[in-house]
Amino acid sequence: MAVIVALGAFLMTLAGGWTAQRVTDRRHLVLGLAGGLMLGVVGLDLLPEALHAAGEEIFGVPLALLLFVAGFLVAHLVERLLAVRQAAHGGSNGTGHGHDHGARAPQVGLTAAAAMVGHSLADGVALGVAFQVGGGMGVAVALAVITHDFADGFNTYTLTTLYGNARRKALMMLFADAAAPVVGAASTALFTLPEEPLGAYLGFFGGALLYLAAAEILPEAHHEHPALSTLLCTVGGVAGIWLVVGLAD
Repeated sequence: MAVIVALGAFLMTLAGGWTAQRVTDRRHLVLGLAGGLMLGVVGLDLLPEALHAAGEEIFGVPLALLLFVAGFLVAHLVERLLAVRQAAHGGSNGTGHGHDHGARAPQVGLTAAAAMVGHSLADGVALGVAFQVGGGMGVAVALAVITHDFADGFNTYTLTTLYGNARRKALMMLFADAAAPVVGAASTALFTLPEEPLGAYLGFFGGALLYLAAAEILPEAHHEHPALSTLLCTVGGVAGIWLVVGLAD
């Protein structure tokens, strides 16, 4: 049953990626929506789950929050190191400002997309474990996974292409992200993932995702089109994830 539900998540992920690539003429709106979806996923879905699963405290701070901050800092460090490396090899845009999208390292986009694939794999594992616990739990998790996998597909394609990767690579990462929940759900027939490591991973991934949304996606969305419509897309993305989380509960 978990694998069948994961196939639904597979289709929803592809639908999200298809939507992202079909509206390239409204790139600022796409990025605004992607930033809102990512912010909503982190603040309303990933972080609460991480705090619940990895509730252990270290020196007065929950482990999930420590890893959340660590994920943010690691994403910042990786992005800066790759950007400096590319600039050193002549990757600057020629204006002396190496931070615009032309100077961004494609590896950052691929790394971010790979993290999305890892998150989708964890979704599949969580789905399989939920059905092992009971039918009611399985249905609740299935609703959450299927509905927010649309946002995962949308963000995976957008992140990959934002950093200058070719459409072929973006589609490869999209299909990997779509297949990940199916693989994760099927794997639970062989083993069961403890709750604590899953919560730790979600905290770390949430921090990295928040960095990409706040430091890269949203500034790029408003760079050339600081329009109210872009802001409304961002707010709409957050509201959409809130609706998904509320329905799942």
